[in-house]
Amino acid sequence: MNLHHATLLAAIFAVSATAVAQDRDALDVQKARNAHVQGRKDLVDYPPDKFDLSDLPSYKPEQQVSGVIRMTGSNYIADSHVGQYWVAAFKKFQPGVKFEFNLKTPSAAVFALFLNAGDVDPSRKMTFEDLLAYERSTNSDPIEIEYATGSYDVPGWSPAFGIFVNKANPIAKLNLAQLEAIFGAERTGAWEGTSWHPERARTTAQNIRTWGQLGLTGEWADKPIHVYGVNLRYHQATRFEDQVMHGSAKWNPTLLEYANYGKPDGTLAIGASMMVEDLAKDPYGICYSEVNFTADGTKTVALAPGDTKNYVDLTRENVRNRSYPLYDSVYLYANGSAEHPMDPKVKEFLRFVLSREGQSAIAKDGKYLPLTKEVVDAQLKKLQ
Repeated sequence: MNLHHATLLAAIFAVSATAVAQDRDALDVQKARNAHVQGRKDLVDYPPDKFDLSDLPSYKPEQQVSGVIRMTGSNYIADSHVGQYWVAAFKKFQPGVKFEFNLKTPSAAVFALFLNAGDVDPSRKMTFEDLLAYERSTNSDPIEIEYATGSYDVPGWSPAFGIFVNKANPIAKLNLAQLEAIFGAERTGAWEGTSWHPERARTTAQNIRTWGQLGLTGEWADKPIHVYGVNLRYHQATRFEDQVMHGSAKWNPTLLEYANYGKPDGTLAIGASMMVEDLAKDPYGICYSEVNFTADGTKTVALAPGDTKNYVDLTRENVRNRSYPLYDSVYLYANGSAEHPMDPKVKEFLRFVLSREGQSAIAKDGKYLPLTKEVVDAQLKKLQ
């Protein structure tokens, strides 16, 4: 290890005083996390009249259906009012349909489909393991429908990522190609779904490790970049890999990771919050974090997609219209293929979710962001 690298590591660990050893018993963390999320059920962070949904199509049934729709997966449908709003509105059009909810965790969604424990299942984006298990079980891919854009800044409801730096840092804008060079490392390829792409290889020479490589001059030119992130087993890290690192899991080896833990009083200590607080003490640091976790002494930078210069600020409207590149989406998964057409009642429900009435439920709940017409149209094509 050379002197420069030793200095870098010493600086990183020096600013991580709030991340010293804590009791992170898994069940205690889950208990604290559940209370933390359920406490937000009645919050309406975004007044529904802030969204104009008049350009979305009204729901018109293609056929009357009946039976039970089982929904297994993400707890955020039940830990908000979205589920009950959907049921009440859909039954006005389709009174013969009943619902059964088993909404505990997104991790159950895709598995429930091929184990016949769910019909239309809410989840985050499928992981590699999710998709591989589904493909091996069914020799097909599930139908994937985006039902909302993640929140702008509501914790838990898939908020957008901000790229944070210390306020003393003069950097004001970055693109995703630069972020990949900062947070990523050399590699021989990367994944898209369950397909390996060697053309996504990168070399060591493409890495960015000093602020001078990003155009900063003077005293900043030779200063190392200290990278922070959440624990690499968290889904936020996988999402960052997909959005920024083209599906690679090869990270900058100096990355400092943060994790949640349950406090003795039963409340949840959030790793991302501690991470941003530490960044406020480190002028050479950078992190990705959900935008709701802020700290005095830090700022976000404008972002551009790819290697472009189309920089966009992090605002609620830019997240909803998806001009800001690090938004998130949430999904409904269902079975359906040319050989085995989708259950008619499931198809009707998905069409409803993508209608003005279905998206009005998202807006009324006030946490996720309702889809734009452009995104709705793209999802409806998947049902044709």
